[in-house]
Amino acid sequence: MAVNIKKSIITYSTIVICLIAIYSSLFLFLMFREGQHIPEQMENLNPVTAIYWVIATMTTVGYGDVYFVEETGRLFSVVVAISGVILLFAMLFPLIITPWIESRVKAALPMHVPPALSDHLIICGYSLLVESLIEELEHQRIPFVVVEDESSVVRDLLERGILCIYGDPCDRNTLVGANIQKARVLIANKSDEIDADIVLTARDICEIKTITILEDLSKRKYLEYAGADSVIAPKSMLGSFMGRKAADPTVSHLVGATKFLEDIEIIEFPIYPESELNGKSLKESEIRKRTGCNIIGMWASGELSLNPKSTDKIRSNSILLAVGTEEQLISLKKLTR
Repeated sequence: MAVNIKKSIITYSTIVICLIAIYSSLFLFLMFREGQHIPEQMENLNPVTAIYWVIATMTTVGYGDVYFVEETGRLFSVVVAISGVILLFAMLFPLIITPWIESRVKAALPMHVPPALSDHLIICGYSLLVESLIEELEHQRIPFVVVEDESSVVRDLLERGILCIYGDPCDRNTLVGANIQKARVLIANKSDEIDADIVLTARDICEIKTITILEDLSKRKYLEYAGADSVIAPKSMLGSFMGRKAADPTVSHLVGATKFLEDIEIIEFPIYPESELNGKSLKESEIRKRTGCNIIGMWASGELSLNPKSTDKIRSNSILLAVGTEEQLISLKKLTR
């Protein structure tokens, strides 16, 4: 960022100096044409006055002590004034002032976790799905850190007391700043292409279990080639229940569960017509209180809702995406049948 600002300053300064030199030369030429080179008006025909007039006009100060009397000179004055406004508002602010302010603000954001943090999760990329995951991790008292490259998101998370750092999750220094060597799981939750880069970067640093949140199923193999241990596609996981037989209710093992922590799993449950949850809102069903599970997604009426609201109704055609321990998920499984 500092290098880019330095280059912008050099570029901007070069443009300004060149324009001042060109405009000063044109000023002297037009003043000469207007006859202001005669002895009694010679004070306007010198380089210092030319530079003074150009800068005063470009900055729209315009003291009025030096001016053109002919139309050509006046039109030239308009061009100089307009170019000055463009240089100030269309170039100075977006190229130098705004990036400089942003760099100062971002410099104040945390880029490293406490050195003592260990056995934690690294979540690369914040989203509604991650919001629900954060609730579950806090409930289970599992340490984690969110890595985000959007400064506004980092500030919001910090205000809520959520441990997070600012940086590009594809950058080695960012992951090192997240204590990746001491972490137990890394979750990549950016775009599929960026997720692959995150996994490759993580693998280059140390051996760590990696989980990617997939958007496009056609890119699953690329993430697996990159070295992802698990690939989770929430939309696909929910939709897959539409076309396959549900698990036998008599078995204790949860078919289709994806384990992303030693004790925590994520799985989808279809709601059967005779389920006691049918017709109730998530708040009325008291799933967290009764089972300990956290509902992080719900497929209803053909639409997927991540981090559903407590007022959302559970229907017989709904599918719940739940997170919890195997024991908790088995308890929820009984409620859905």
